[in-house]
Amino acid sequence: MTQTSLTFDIPDNLPSATAQHQTLCAEIAYHNRQYYVLDDPQISDAQYDLLYQQLLSLENAFPQLIDSYSPSQRIGAAPIKAFASVTHAVPMLSLDNAFSQQDLVDFQRRIHERLNHQEPIEFIAEPKMDGLAINIRYLKGKLWQATTRGDGLSGEDVTHNIRTMRSVPLQLTGHDWPSILEVRGEVFISKKDFAAINQQQQQNGDKVFANPRNAAAGTLRQLDPRITAQRPLSLYLYGWGEISADWQQPETYLQTLQQFAEWGLPTNPATQAVIGEQGMDDYYQQLLRQRESLNYEIDGIVYKVNQISWHRELGFTAKFPRWAIARKFPAQEKWTDLLGIDIQVGRTGALTPVARLQPVEVGGVVVSNATLHNQDEIHRKDIRIGDKVIVRRAGDVIPEVVGPVLSLRQTDLAQFSMPSCCPECGSEVIKESDKAVYRCSGGLFCPAQRKRALQHFVSRKAMDIVGLGDKLIDQLCDLEWVKHPDDLYRLEANKLASLERMAQKSADKVIAAINASKNSTLPRFIYALGIPEVGEVTAKNLAYYFKSLERLIEADYDALLKVDDVGEIVASQVQHFFAQPHNREVIEGLIAEGIHWPKLDEVIDSDTTDSLFAGKVVVLTGSLQHGTREDAKARLEALGAKVTGSISAKTDYLIAGEKAGSKLNKAEQLGVKVLNEEQFMQMMESNHG
Repeated sequence: MTQTSLTFDIPDNLPSATAQHQTLCAEIAYHNRQYYVLDDPQISDAQYDLLYQQLLSLENAFPQLIDSYSPSQRIGAAPIKAFASVTHAVPMLSLDNAFSQQDLVDFQRRIHERLNHQEPIEFIAEPKMDGLAINIRYLKGKLWQATTRGDGLSGEDVTHNIRTMRSVPLQLTGHDWPSILEVRGEVFISKKDFAAINQQQQQNGDKVFANPRNAAAGTLRQLDPRITAQRPLSLYLYGWGEISADWQQPETYLQTLQQFAEWGLPTNPATQAVIGEQGMDDYYQQLLRQRESLNYEIDGIVYKVNQISWHRELGFTAKFPRWAIARKFPAQEKWTDLLGIDIQVGRTGALTPVARLQPVEVGGVVVSNATLHNQDEIHRKDIRIGDKVIVRRAGDVIPEVVGPVLSLRQTDLAQFSMPSCCPECGSEVIKESDKAVYRCSGGLFCPAQRKRALQHFVSRKAMDIVGLGDKLIDQLCDLEWVKHPDDLYRLEANKLASLERMAQKSADKVIAAINASKNSTLPRFIYALGIPEVGEVTAKNLAYYFKSLERLIEADYDALLKVDDVGEIVASQVQHFFAQPHNREVIEGLIAEGIHWPKLDEVIDSDTTDSLFAGKVVVLTGSLQHGTREDAKARLEALGAKVTGSISAKTDYLIAGEKAGSKLNKAEQLGVKVLNEEQFMQMMESNHG
């Protein structure tokens, strides 16, 4: 189609306005098809909006141009009171099902016998859309009526909603259409749009849809078309109903679909012609592999004899056409019994409810457990132990419980509640106030959190135990040599050396690093405990505010709120963490193993202190033998020093370890006092002498 100019002046007479109105309607219909059907837009959204605004301006100037076929009328008219029942001119029959390749072999054998035809037969294969069947009737090329399948003989009139769909032409393009044309297809919602609709439903506090098919059906059966217009329904055609005799229909099914496409009607690009049993199976395997990557839900494949004259020769059974069959994919939804709800504790302490199911085969895999996400989701879906539930599995995705079969529910089933104590360690379970997560507060003790808690404890910004990597921690935990952080300080080098890929020298280094970590700082130690929501800065603020671990442990909620950077959530997490006897036992064990730090309660504010470092600007460089530079920084700050990263004329001291570089040269040039590590340690000791 040749595109018109995107700008024009509103004419001053009706004949010119009518011509331009027809041009704009055709242009907008063309771009609707390019965008919504072919996924191949030819103009930008802004240009499309300009076309649409020009149409509205023209219709505003000439209201007599407005009719039900104008693109401006897709937004939806007033709600209807009820759906009218419409009898189909040609019944909308269902299809026979094939559940195995042998069923397809038998299907073809019956066709060969009835036709007395020995050569391989050509079939049209197309995805079996999981949506809602629709019959759309055009009179002289204009959309006249749309009805649901219903019982096959009659359905509901949903014309008011179909008219809102931009993928459905209100006026057929091209020419030579039959005076009566009924096309049949499947109305559906894409996976992406389905997710967006459910997200909006949740935000509005409305019930979410169980699957895209339910969303499409619920949208198409809206009494208010303005709601339907807001939801992105799509359509793919797969056949036809009544066609008037004034049109010479092509000889094949595929040619007929191609003609529909030329008239602007949406057909599925995945439709293919296949030959015989091998072609049918190849297409089945191909689509089965592609199933999860498709942007719409399908539950199988439909095969139809391509030669239309053979349709009449093969005829129908009482229920099905003999020339078509649906090859079903393995079911992705099944019903089964919810036997119980188990609680899994993750590496971060998050509690996840998991459905324990009567084993059932779903999507070719036997499922006995399925995720329930969290308590809010269980309550939203109203799932209860003892329910008959719908279980869904898509590809390799973890199975989930879609919802209960309410019609089969017993009346005395209790609503689910998360446990108050961790099933792994018995510690208190707390709910994060701003999230749906329930979490075990026994971080140092809980077996489920063991490896992650230890990995955090030994990390560089925590206790900084060099050589204790993730793989070694995994080994120690798997052998149950280390259950809690204090167990690390009871390890022996000879025992470590017996591990795979651990020589005596490496073991000695690890033990040396563990022992060196005993000389720590209070901020580091608090951070190493892994209290939820407590990072480095918060740990430092807590240490400097309370001055001692004992006062921090005994602090109540109100006292914690007085600390900088501590709000309600952090205060709650800290209080719950220290309230757990298990956590306090591990902390006592760590102290008993010799972990210590400078006493912050002996440090006085920098403006009145006698500390040699009070108010001084200090820079650290090089490698230190007695702890890390982070340790030294924390100790200096505890004594009132300001530790910076660069040398200037304002710097009072440069503490230079081994391999000091350019900072040492610059300090000497500026006349900054340089301390080696031994001098630094002597000054530190004099502050506590």
